[in-house]
Amino acid sequence: MRTVLQVLESTVSKHGSRPALRVKRDGAWQTLTWNEYGANIRLAGRAMMKLGVAPGDGIVIIGKNCPEWLVADVGAIAAGAVPAGIYTTSTPEQCFYIANHCDARVAFAEDETQAAKFLEIKSRLPKLTAIVQMNGTPKAEGVTSWADFMKLANETPEADLNQRIANQKVNDLCTLIYTSGTTGDPKAVMITHTNITWTAESLLSALSFGPDEVIVSYLPLSHVAEQMISVHGPINTGCMVAFADSIEALGDALKEVRPTVFLGVPRVWEKIQAKMVAAGAAGSPLMKAIAKWAKSVGLRGGYAIQRGEPVPFLYPLAKKIAFDKVRERLGLDRARICVTSAAPIAKDTLEYFLSLNIPILEVYGMSECTGPATYSRPDKFSTGKAGIVIPGGEIKIAEDGEVCMRGPHVFAGYYKDPATTKETIDPEGWLHSGDIGTIDKDGFLQITDRKKDLLITAGGENIAPQLIEGMLKSIPVVGQAVVVGDRQKYLAALITLDAERVVVEAETCGSPARDVKSASTCPIFRAHLDKLVEGVNANLARVQTIKKFTIVPNEFTIDGGELTPTMKVKRKVINEKYKGEISSLYA
Repeated sequence: MRTVLQVLESTVSKHGSRPALRVKRDGAWQTLTWNEYGANIRLAGRAMMKLGVAPGDGIVIIGKNCPEWLVADVGAIAAGAVPAGIYTTSTPEQCFYIANHCDARVAFAEDETQAAKFLEIKSRLPKLTAIVQMNGTPKAEGVTSWADFMKLANETPEADLNQRIANQKVNDLCTLIYTSGTTGDPKAVMITHTNITWTAESLLSALSFGPDEVIVSYLPLSHVAEQMISVHGPINTGCMVAFADSIEALGDALKEVRPTVFLGVPRVWEKIQAKMVAAGAAGSPLMKAIAKWAKSVGLRGGYAIQRGEPVPFLYPLAKKIAFDKVRERLGLDRARICVTSAAPIAKDTLEYFLSLNIPILEVYGMSECTGPATYSRPDKFSTGKAGIVIPGGEIKIAEDGEVCMRGPHVFAGYYKDPATTKETIDPEGWLHSGDIGTIDKDGFLQITDRKKDLLITAGGENIAPQLIEGMLKSIPVVGQAVVVGDRQKYLAALITLDAERVVVEAETCGSPARDVKSASTCPIFRAHLDKLVEGVNANLARVQTIKKFTIVPNEFTIDGGELTPTMKVKRKVINEKYKGEISSLYA
């Protein structure tokens, strides 16, 4: 077992001249080699030491994905400090909670806007000695520029940093991952050097990752999945990371970077699907017929591959005239691995991409097991199932159906919260996930319920809303769905419409609606949607059926507060924000 810095030093030695980080600034791509990346990490570590950062001190980072974020993060680890990411959507009070909780000595902020959050709360953080602005020239007093921060390294000898690195042990606390806080204050997940390096080596070896991989970084770096794929995976393999400007600019970044590995949360895959469906609906009758035929052949071929059977005779032809072109248009023509994680994904979306020869491999896990507990390989996956246990890890289903994990990837506990740690990790070392699932004869895990997120109806029925929501989202025009009905006589739902699909669906049912707002109030469109929801109900048990629903005319968003930064639903927020609409469903 090795520390993060031992792994980094080995990678820099092997791959120093290869590209490590690419970022687009002023319209042009800039590249840092592994030698330059490693040198910047050391400079940042020495600069932090000059600012008085001691081993075990906290460091906080808030900002979009960029080289400076990674340099600050790994530089803090080099100095023996403990970095913690903060989501860019966080309020000053939320920033205060994390900075105060982890005893932050230095705060790194992307720009003036983010730095202002810490200026507002600095007087309440006596341990905070510096605010560093990673991009742009600071205008506010008390904020240090990135360039001036890095110059501080000259006042700390290399030997002092070397000693800090040498003193680190594999079981030392390495980083804190603050949960996104769907309810209450976020918990701080303690991740050790062993957690990180073992998980990275185990998973990347199983997937045959090497230095030639190309990754697009765009999901929040505060999240464990993005840290593993953009920070610690590359440190382990020496591959290259390119930064997208934002989730909105992801499409352009994919086409320019053409990654070999791509991680998309379910909402990202759903958005891509919706745009493709809308574009296909505008095609000529001939093109529609070709696409329908190709997708039919593709879906049969995708399942045949999973079963180890020969693909249909015309599969190579469909691949040549349809699938390869789709991959190229999406920027996924080089992608040998496409992954989904972080939240449940609808089977309809999985099958849509499978039919286009873009199998989406599911990974299941949580922050508390350093990201992955299971994984899927291109030669071993099962559509709709969350994969097999990662090599060297253990997974089991408890008597009550709960999914439990054990192994070197299981976290060290919650920071400053031994009571909750004891509730989460049992005396035998099993991490209790809170999810309900099954494991089939081939070792594939399937998540069926959420133990801690059940709706209990007035009749005492325990209902897992995610299952039903996934089925509702399989309706093409439905963008998002949230099932409600806790302590009520029946289930109901809040539904948003997918703007990309509304016109196509309206034309199908004869509705004059041409946008989400008009569709949400059109009786013809509503009647059409009623029939589609009834189609979902036909595949559900009576107690699971949706008796009523209302169309929310706006999307659930991160900025609106309904979604976490990784696009998971905040049920408590939605229940409060739309309590009037929910009440009307039970009037």
